[in-house]
Amino acid sequence: MSPSSQQPRPKDPRPGLRARARDLGFDVCRFASAAEAWPAGDRLAAFVEDGRHGSMDWMVTTLDRRSHPTAMWPDARSAVVLGLNYGPETDPRGLQAFRDRAAISCYAQGDDYHELIKGRLKELAGALARDLGAEVKVFVDTAPLMEKPLAERAGVGWQGKHTNLVSRDLGSWFFLGVILTAAEIEPDVAETDHCGSCRACLDACPTAAFPAPYQLDARRCLSYLTIEHAGPWPEDLRRAMGNRVYGCDDCLAACPWNKFAQSASEIRLHARDELKAPRLDEMASLDDAGFRALFRKSAVKRIGRDRFVRNVLYAIGNSGDATLRPSAQARLDDPDPGVRDAARWALDRLEAA
Repeated sequence: MSPSSQQPRPKDPRPGLRARARDLGFDVCRFASAAEAWPAGDRLAAFVEDGRHGSMDWMVTTLDRRSHPTAMWPDARSAVVLGLNYGPETDPRGLQAFRDRAAISCYAQGDDYHELIKGRLKELAGALARDLGAEVKVFVDTAPLMEKPLAERAGVGWQGKHTNLVSRDLGSWFFLGVILTAAEIEPDVAETDHCGSCRACLDACPTAAFPAPYQLDARRCLSYLTIEHAGPWPEDLRRAMGNRVYGCDDCLAACPWNKFAQSASEIRLHARDELKAPRLDEMASLDDAGFRALFRKSAVKRIGRDRFVRNVLYAIGNSGDATLRPSAQARLDDPDPGVRDAARWALDRLEAA
């Protein structure tokens, strides 16, 4: 027997990291190679080339770095992919029947997940760096890293026909965080697609934002329009938004795999009462200070007051509720031109109704 064959195999760090992740509140912790080739970069390039990224110019400027984990960090060898459940207590689509209320995507009704997850990721990454003696980097949705293909490769879930990640255990309702490391960690088994012939998510989209299964045109997506898009919307999409003023949960909520999902166990991700079904007239009256006070802990704060009130006014226009006319009229002289345009449109719609 050669001396090299007598050397003990390195201890598998995965069980210990999974235990630490559970202690930190994560619902899943799995591992993937960060260095192997993948097709995700080509799919992203085609998405941008077709113009489906809309006005998200940062996707163009970061395209090369975003194409593969090693394009952003050449030393990356392994990825630790974490998932944290934020499942709502009820189907969020139920609020759409109450036209005088604002529908805020359920992930944004609690504390900002970026701030919640990042601290925990840093703690886990610190333990990984100490145990393995390797450099680490932490990512929560704000860096040029494609987390969903990594999560699929790690076996957390698969990218469904709505392009979002679906888990057999958590359904559609979970946040992702990633730790990249220069250490070589044995990868877990990748997940396979379990959508089958189902097209519930595609049929649920109120703006027909899916040109085909597994393809998204962000320019028609209400999450993009309410959050990322800065200017006035096309009028047909304004009418289709209903009362969804921040994000859209429809394609996620329609997924049958959510029958296995549970409501969030992390108390800070539970919906705050004032954000579950806020009144459109109260939201339209927010000035900058009021907006920042109301959404100080929510991801909604990232879009700013003007874009949010613009969205609210579109929803008022769709309400058919004449009692909301004063709320739109009060914004006709707003300092922001986008808000003024939305106020005029809302009054025209209410008049027509």
